[in-house]
Amino acid sequence: MADEAFELLELLQKEAPASALQELLHRAGANGTSKAEMARLTRAVDLSLGIHALFARRQQREAGLAALVDTARDLTLPYDLDALLKVITRRARLLLGLAMSWVSFDDVEARCSRVRAADGHASALTIGFSVPLDGGVGRRAAEGSAPFWSADYLGDDRFTHSDVIDEVVRAEGLHAVMAVPLQHEGTGLGVLYVADRRVRHFTPDEVSLMSSLADLAAVAIEKARLLEQTRHEVVALARNTSRARDSSTAARRLGEIHCRLLDMVLRGGGLGALITEAARALGGALLVRDPSGRILAGPVGTLAEPSEEDLRVALLEAHAESRPVACGDATPHTWVAAVRVGDDLLGPLLFTADGPADDHQLQLLGLTAQLTAVTLMIQDGVAATQGQLRDEFFHSLLRGTPPPPEQIAEQARRLDLDLEAPHVMVVARVEKGLRGRTAAWASSYAHRHRGLKHVDGDRMVLLLPGTEPGPAAQAVSKELGEALRCPVTVGSAGPARGPGQIAAIHEEARRCLDAVTRLMGPGGTASPQDLGFLGLLLSDQPDVATFISDTIGPVLDYDDQQFTELVPTLEAYFASANSPSRAAEVLHVHPNTVSRRLERITELLGEGWQKPSRALQVQLALQLQRTRATLNQRHRGQPRQVVG
Repeated sequence: MADEAFELLELLQKEAPASALQELLHRAGANGTSKAEMARLTRAVDLSLGIHALFARRQQREAGLAALVDTARDLTLPYDLDALLKVITRRARLLLGLAMSWVSFDDVEARCSRVRAADGHASALTIGFSVPLDGGVGRRAAEGSAPFWSADYLGDDRFTHSDVIDEVVRAEGLHAVMAVPLQHEGTGLGVLYVADRRVRHFTPDEVSLMSSLADLAAVAIEKARLLEQTRHEVVALARNTSRARDSSTAARRLGEIHCRLLDMVLRGGGLGALITEAARALGGALLVRDPSGRILAGPVGTLAEPSEEDLRVALLEAHAESRPVACGDATPHTWVAAVRVGDDLLGPLLFTADGPADDHQLQLLGLTAQLTAVTLMIQDGVAATQGQLRDEFFHSLLRGTPPPPEQIAEQARRLDLDLEAPHVMVVARVEKGLRGRTAAWASSYAHRHRGLKHVDGDRMVLLLPGTEPGPAAQAVSKELGEALRCPVTVGSAGPARGPGQIAAIHEEARRCLDAVTRLMGPGGTASPQDLGFLGLLLSDQPDVATFISDTIGPVLDYDDQQFTELVPTLEAYFASANSPSRAAEVLHVHPNTVSRRLERITELLGEGWQKPSRALQVQLALQLQRTRATLNQRHRGQPRQVVG
C-alpha cells in the first residue's frame, strides 16, 4: 500500500491526467490486492482525483483572470463606441470558449432593447435587432441587477418567454444562455449576452468572470461615450470658432462699407451714387421708389420686381418690424427695406440678390435704407419733414380747436393743401397689434392721394380730396384689408368744404363707423348716405332733400312731368296695410288703376322697394316730403317781416 501511495504522489507532482490515477487502481485490482487494501487505495485515488480537479480549476481560473487582464488592457485603448462593442463581444465569447455573444442597449422611447454588436452569430441576430423587454434572461438579469443563466433556454420555465426571443434562439440553435447587466454608477446601460449551442451549466467561477468582464465593459462604454461626446463638442467648438472668426471679419467689412457709404452721403455724392456703390457692395441689384411708385434711383443691376400686392405687403412688414423682409414667393431672392423717417414712409428699397441673402447682406441693406433716408433729407429737407408737419396740422384740425383762419390758410399754402376744395373723411378700425403696418400704409396712401392721415390707437383717419365718401370708404377697406390680410371696418362722411367743417365730418364718420360695427360687424363699410334714414340720425347736418331724392326722387319727378298721382297712391297703399283694393277705395279709383300705378312705381324704384327695410325708408321719405310741403306752404303764407 505504501508503494501505491508514493506512486499517487508522484503522479500528482507530474500533473498526470486523471486517467493515469484510474489506471493505478485497475492494476492494483489485477494484482489480487485484498479488499481492505483495495478500499484504502480507492479512497486515496478519490482524494488524488479531487486534488487533481482542484489544480485544474485553479489553472482555469488563472487562465480566465489572465484573459480578463488582457481584456481590461484592450478596453483601455481609445475606441469609438461601435469598435469597442465589437471588442467586448469577441472577448466575452472567447473568455469561456462559447459559440456566441452580443450586446443590447435599452431604447426607452421604443420600449425595447436593440442589438448594437454581436460575435459568432449565424443569421437571425443582426445589428439593430429589436429585443422585447417583456421576457427572456435579459429581463431577469436587468430586474435583479445580477447575472442570470439557463443551461437549456427553450426548456427552462424559470422566466417569462418571449416569442421573438425564442424564435432567435431556435434559429441560432442555442441552448445555454447567460445575461449579465451592464451598469455604471447605478445606471443601466444595457445587457451583455453569451450563449452556446450545447447544453451547459455555468460554474460560479464562470459567472463571476463574466460579471467582472461586464463591470470593465460598462466603464469602457461610458468612457467611450464621454470621449465621443467630447469629440463632438470639440468639433462644434471649432466650427463655432470658425463662424465667429468669419462673423468678426464680415462685421468689420460691414463697418468699413457703412463708413464709406456714409462719407459719400455727407460729401454730397447723391442718391444715384449711393445706390450704385451699395449695389456693388451687396452683390446684387438695387432700386429706390417714392411712395407713389416713381423710381428715384436705379435699377442698378438686374432687378426681379415683385407684384404690386406682394411689394405693398412686404413694405408694410418691413416698416413695422424695422428690418428687410423677403418679398413674395415667386421671387425668393428679392428683399424690401423701408426708407422712412419715424412713421413717415419715404418709399421702398428693393434688393435682388444673386442667391440667398445672408445676415450681413440684410444688415447692409438696412443700413443702406437709413442712408437713403438721410440722402433724401439732405436733398430736400423741407420734403423730408413735411410729413410730420402735415400730421400735426391735420391733428389740430381734428381736435376742433384750429388756429385762426389766416394762420390755417398760410399753413395749408406751405404744405401745398387746398382745403377749400371738397374733401371726404374716412375712419377705419383695425385689429390690435397692427398699428405699425397701419401707420406705414396710411402714410403711403395719403401721399399717393394727396391727402392727410392720422393714426389714433386702433383707428386710422384719412382726409382725401373728393365728394363721394361711400366709394372712398370701399377703396380704403379693400386696399388696407389686402395689405393687412384681415377685415377692416370703415366709416366715412363728407364732403367738407373748408377747414371749419373737418372736425364735424370727422365726428360724423366716427359715429358712422360705430354704427357699421354694430350693424354689420368687422369688414363693413358705409357712409351716412349708405345708411339711409340712419344716416340722417348720425349726421350733424342732415341732408333731408338728398335722402328724399335718393329714396323716392324718380316717383316725384314722374308725377311732376306726367301730372300723375303716384305719390298719393303710395301713401294710400301703405296706409291700407299694402292692400291695393283698400287703397283703391281710399282713392276712389278702380283696383286695376292702383295695380297699374304700383307697376309703374316698381319700374321707377326697382323690384325691392316693397321689402320691409326698403319700404320703411320709402315711408319715411314720403312723410318727410309731406312735412316739407306743409312747412313750405306755411312759410309762403306768413307775412314778410319788415326790419326797421
